Amino acid sequence: MTQTTTATGATNGLSPHAAAMGAAELGHCPLMPTYGPPPVQFVRGSGCELYDRDGKRYLDFLAGLAVTSLGHSHPAVADALNEQARTLLHVSNLFGTEPQVEVAQTIDRLQGGGGQVFFCNSGAESLEGAIKLARKHGGRGCYVVVSALRSFHGRTLATLHATGQPEKHETFQPLPEGFRHVPYNDAEALEAALDPSCCAVLLEVVQGEGGVNVADSAYLHRVREICDERGMVFIVDEVQTGLARTGEWFAWHHHFDPAGGPTGAVRPDIVTMAKALGNGVPIGAVWARREVAAAFQPGDHATTFGGQPLAASAARAVLRTMEAIGAPAVAAARGEELAGKLMGVPGVVDTRGLGLLIAAELDTDAAGRSGPEVAAACLEAGLVINGITPTAVRFAPPLVVSSEQIDEGLAIFASVLASNGKLG
Repeated sequence: MTQTTTATGATNGLSPHAAAMGAAELGHCPLMPTYGPPPVQFVRGSGCELYDRDGKRYLDFLAGLAVTSLGHSHPAVADALNEQARTLLHVSNLFGTEPQVEVAQTIDRLQGGGGQVFFCNSGAESLEGAIKLARKHGGRGCYVVVSALRSFHGRTLATLHATGQPEKHETFQPLPEGFRHVPYNDAEALEAALDPSCCAVLLEVVQGEGGVNVADSAYLHRVREICDERGMVFIVDEVQTGLARTGEWFAWHHHFDPAGGPTGAVRPDIVTMAKALGNGVPIGAVWARREVAAAFQPGDHATTFGGQPLAASAARAVLRTMEAIGAPAVAAARGEELAGKLMGVPGVVDTRGLGLLIAAELDTDAAGRSGPEVAAACLEAGLVINGITPTAVRFAPPLVVSSEQIDEGLAIFASVLASNGKLG
């Protein structure tokens, strides 16, 4: 193929990614600056490992923000995509497809049954669907959704307003009305904020982007009671925590006893999910109790690509593999190991989280760096994590992480924390 040279020195024979990176190096990146300049360009991955275009190896302890729970390039997912792409790539949702039905049935079974599923393409879209469903169920005049401060529910206009981080709102005002925010883990504040216009409470059992903050069981029980008393729906956002990440299939399962009794009351009416469902292939879903799902009628909600055969085939492979390996137990065991070993790292003062979604609280004075600065230094050293608060970093490795990889990753982490000379 003939290559020509542009004014910037780039050739039209480069791959789009290579051309984009080349342009970025010259200060002309064609990508919008929504994420800032990319510090690394990854070109391949396997399991818990990533490689950049120079061949440098990294341990991935972030899993694409809790997405690649089965690791990068998992053969079952790759094979499913290959087979489906050669069989049926896409049809309209006016028609049914075989992988979509199996995935919906599995999701319903893992939720405990008695529900129905709507497929979409992302976590934000799953929340949009949940909010619309709650409003339709509530009826005209009953439209307000109450969520928690420090929550994160997406970047669309509605899900941005549902997100309890006011500093993210101002640039995009006016935002859609119908959202209120109350302190997390404070049932009294929640109850005080309610009136007849409220149709739903929306919560994360673990606030991932907000700092890996874990809800109290008593709080969740009281939220369920309040929703029952007022005829409101209880929405649980499991976009990041769903599909075994926390050591249960869904984080709300930590607060549910299927045998009944005082711990048996916490069951949501609507659950949203995405991220790990496709192990990197874009797919999201909304599960709702059948009585709530019945509020949607043909034409109320739709999406062109939601649950299309390629994405649903990937999700089917993910769910089959997760069930085969007993993914919740794997995440619980590896999470306990990771959290325990983190507490042995000089400069770590505390950990919080569930399963393999863990925040390490740092002695930033001794480390001489903030949480985001520690994460950036770890990336340079070959470990992918991220800084979620000025004093904390987040660990969310693939569920397939080994004990040896945990040790290797924490050795890098400890070295970074000690590199300013104040920590031994």
